[in-house]
Amino acid sequence: MKILILGAGKMGSFFCDLLSFQHDVAVYDPDKNRLRFIFNCQRFSDLGEIDEFEPDLVINAATVKYTLDAFNSVLPHLPEKTILSDIASVKTGLKEFYESCGHPYVSTHPMFGPTFASLSNLSDENAIIISEGDHLGKVFFRDLYNHLHLHIEEYTFSEHDLTIAYSLSIPFASSLVFASNMKHQDAPGTTFKRHLAIANGLMSEDDFLLSEILFNPHSSQQLQNISDKLGELKDIIDKRDSKRMKEFLDKARANLK
Repeated sequence: MKILILGAGKMGSFFCDLLSFQHDVAVYDPDKNRLRFIFNCQRFSDLGEIDEFEPDLVINAATVKYTLDAFNSVLPHLPEKTILSDIASVKTGLKEFYESCGHPYVSTHPMFGPTFASLSNLSDENAIIISEGDHLGKVFFRDLYNHLHLHIEEYTFSEHDLTIAYSLSIPFASSLVFASNMKHQDAPGTTFKRHLAIANGLMSEDDFLLSEILFNPHSSQQLQNISDKLGELKDIIDKRDSKRMKEFLDKARANLK
């Protein structure tokens, strides 16, 4: 299969390394400097080079801020049969784009990234495949993710956004609150250091990505849930209510099972 990857960042490089030994792969990035460390594939920095390549599949690995712009820039250079795909963690606007683009499409979300996951060992990681889309495209990504030993779930676009609001917005918001209250510790405990490592990893991510995930229309309700529980916990602590604290801890432990 001829596969065009948009974006020579960390995820674009990862997919290139993953696919280039079994497929004819090209990576397009208008920034030539980002292509210097891309190997075992064709490297395009000019849109005209895509015309001759005629890809069967496009994997959009551009950052979330530029996902739609990247698609729109290459559309005039693609055959009608080309399957479009994205791996974006934020799907805002993508369903509407796909329904009007005139191409078959498949949308997925590998639920890992270079900040926390070991890209050489993904057996404990997950991926989402959006149920709307081209059957052959979904088969391709299901086979690919199975090869990586990922756990795969299939959701609609709307179900995806709801899931991401829960699985990303809550830990993102919690880490941001932790970082916002940060004070230097001369002798940090183990739990503090673990939270600090997570917060530092999160803050190394792109600001636009963090904002878009938190701007998910379902995030507000999740933040309200956090606020309610913080209020309840504060009340228990203020009143030094041992009985309610025991109940609170028991419920928290039960939720983790």
